[in-house]
Amino acid sequence: MSGKKSASSWSVKLLVAAGVVACGALLGWGLVVGREKAAVEEKEGAVKVPLRVSDKSGDPVIKLDAETQQRSGIETGVLSSTPHPEQLRAYGMVLDVARLTELSNSYANAKAQVQTAQAKLAMSKPAYERAEKLFNDTHVVSQAQVQAAEAAFGTDQASLVAAEAQVRTFTATAYQEWGAVLGKSLIDESPMIKSLIERQTFLLQITLPPGVVLSAPPATASIKVGDIRQQITFVSPATRIDPRIQGVSFFYTVAATSGVLPGMNVLAFLPSGKSIEGVAVPASAVVWWQGKAWIYRRTGASRFTRMAIATDLPAPDGGYVANNVAKDAEIVTQGAQLLLSEEFRAQIQVDED
Repeated sequence: MSGKKSASSWSVKLLVAAGVVACGALLGWGLVVGREKAAVEEKEGAVKVPLRVSDKSGDPVIKLDAETQQRSGIETGVLSSTPHPEQLRAYGMVLDVARLTELSNSYANAKAQVQTAQAKLAMSKPAYERAEKLFNDTHVVSQAQVQAAEAAFGTDQASLVAAEAQVRTFTATAYQEWGAVLGKSLIDESPMIKSLIERQTFLLQITLPPGVVLSAPPATASIKVGDIRQQITFVSPATRIDPRIQGVSFFYTVAATSGVLPGMNVLAFLPSGKSIEGVAVPASAVVWWQGKAWIYRRTGASRFTRMAIATDLPAPDGGYVANNVAKDAEIVTQGAQLLLSEEFRAQIQVDED
């Protein structure tokens, strides 16, 4: 009897254990199914990224619906092609005028020596003439006194000649090293040379690319300091070339408030006097990637194509004049940076898939 009770007890326990295992399996299956369903719902509810494709020419294209465009603040405009003054890109270097300062000081000292010698000669000459007259007429003075006065007169004459020779030497050096304009400014002690020595203005050597020639250098041009254009003023043709570039060079001045310092290299833009046809692309439409300037052009209601533009000709109000943009093309004027970010975000997603 006891054996039957024991067998019945084991049967109940096995049934209970089987039920627990079954419940555990059902619970695990439910969790897996729930997670998969949640993942599907999350994926379906996720924000759709823009689709990145390529057109027949291989140019990158990004697609954004109208709602996304409005939410992202993307604005476009038709930019008409008009004539723009051509500006030649050149290379500028801010010169150290220490040699100019040294030459100015040497010239000033030589000039002072001339004045000193002239003053001494103005005294020794009449003294000698008076001593000679007294000796010849009345013998009031001795011959030794006459000879001493004559020696002093001769010494002062020689000092004046030497001082004047120094002045001529420094004058010639100034013209040879810095040209007629700066050389004359140094000799005349004009405001321009004073401004350079006192660092109120800086001297630039602007060099055109090899083979590029201007009929006449422009009276004013500009340089790019950071993102700001600064006006520069023509001085004269340069007296030497930049050995790195081997092009025609000019001297220009720029205000010290421009932010340049001696030794800096800058980009310069010189008006050529000619006009070119192109579209003035605003700075807000330009994005930079891989060292190039790009813009986005609308090619459909929801399609945008990225294209490179040249930066040789800056626009007067910022941006650049592009001559490779089709007439009446619709350009993204606001939100170009966002399009660039979305384009590569879509590319990353495609790569991950």
